[in-house]
Amino acid sequence: MNYSILSLTAILLLQGIFINCTSGRRSSENNVDRPQNPNVLFIAVDDLRPELGCYGIKEVVSPNIDWVANKGLLFERAYCQYPVCGPSRCSVLTGLYATKSRFSNNNALVDKDAPDIVSLPEHYKNNGYHTISNGKIYHDHGNVIDGLDSWSEIPWEANPGFWVWLEDENREYTYKGYKYRKEYTQNSGPSWEAADVPDDFYPTGMLTNKTISDIGRLKSMDKPFPLAVGYRKPHLPMNAPKKYWDLYDKSQFKLADNYNQLFNLPQEVNTNSSELRVYRDIPKNGPIEEERLLTLLHGYYACVSYTDAQIGRLLDEPNRQGLSDNTIVVVWGDHGYQHTELGMWSKSNTLHVSINAPLIVSVIGKTNEKKTKGLVEFIDIYPSLSELAGLSLPDHLQGKSFVPLIDDPDRKWKESVFTRCGNAETIITEKYAYTEWQDKEGAIYQKHAL
Repeated sequence: MNYSILSLTAILLLQGIFINCTSGRRSSENNVDRPQNPNVLFIAVDDLRPELGCYGIKEVVSPNIDWVANKGLLFERAYCQYPVCGPSRCSVLTGLYATKSRFSNNNALVDKDAPDIVSLPEHYKNNGYHTISNGKIYHDHGNVIDGLDSWSEIPWEANPGFWVWLEDENREYTYKGYKYRKEYTQNSGPSWEAADVPDDFYPTGMLTNKTISDIGRLKSMDKPFPLAVGYRKPHLPMNAPKKYWDLYDKSQFKLADNYNQLFNLPQEVNTNSSELRVYRDIPKNGPIEEERLLTLLHGYYACVSYTDAQIGRLLDEPNRQGLSDNTIVVVWGDHGYQHTELGMWSKSNTLHVSINAPLIVSVIGKTNEKKTKGLVEFIDIYPSLSELAGLSLPDHLQGKSFVPLIDDPDRKWKESVFTRCGNAETIITEKYAYTEWQDKEGAIYQKHAL
């Protein structure tokens, strides 16, 4: 490996040069036939790994996302700009890179860090579209509503919110959980639940009911729309109806092959699985017993299948309303996730499993069962969806429209993409990944190449 070339590239990135050289201000010239004033069903899934049937993991029950892939273009190498919910979503919705001073932690807000930037849904709204947000699109941060100007209606979230337990012995935590979770104490509920209830007893099903109703209402308005739907599962806690747990046998799960391996990485990379340790059945420090981790793996995929089933219900409605032929469908995960790799659970570092996430785009008549290995990053979503709708591309965009990949998924594409987390800056090329860690003064104190 030529470390000197990679190091120079990474240093240029850190100095901001590449960030200003990847602007996607101009629409790409291509032969894609775009729907006229298309609707967009913009489906975000929290903490979703690219482990689905359509990504070659046949053990995962995901027939509805797989159906989108059968009608769409699946990106095998899509990377988020920051492997945490808040900054990743800010970056997607603004088309801007995360930097040391912008979208730099999970409390990131577009209204604070990029107040004068027109967001993707606001760009649609300014061009005559009716924009709706259901569930988690911007990161909510409790009662803070970010990016309110993006929407034609007040963003909707299920009540009582995210942390919902339904079993009798856990029910009290539904009302305490949000407060305790935000305070990062261990007084929240358990890390998983498998209540024997209908789908819409949990917020994930409630979200689907609301969105289905909105599709019918939007059709009657006779205006094009981007309808953003943010599913929180498989985010912790791993709570899903029992029937989705029953799709899997716990014995089929195992810890990651590198669970006990150590690498020469900065201590900050080891997150101690802090996001998991706030739940009352998880020790605050020290080892987490293998049996509990295997239960969480079981619960993770139960939640994936639960959300997949809701996406299936959702996708039926445009067809029923006669909107399918003019509706672009986008399914994406906000970042990757660690399932015991290197002994960790969750995300918050620039290791590959934390930054690589699913991205599937379906444009009727143009994207039947296509896959691309082209490098893309989530800041590319804004210019791509703008181009597909025939909208101009705002000057502030730092991504590149991937619309040409719809015509030719195998064409030569980006040579590199970038991501960051905390003090780490990472460049990914076709064959390599290189990371540098910098202190507050900008001095490099660690490097790592793969």
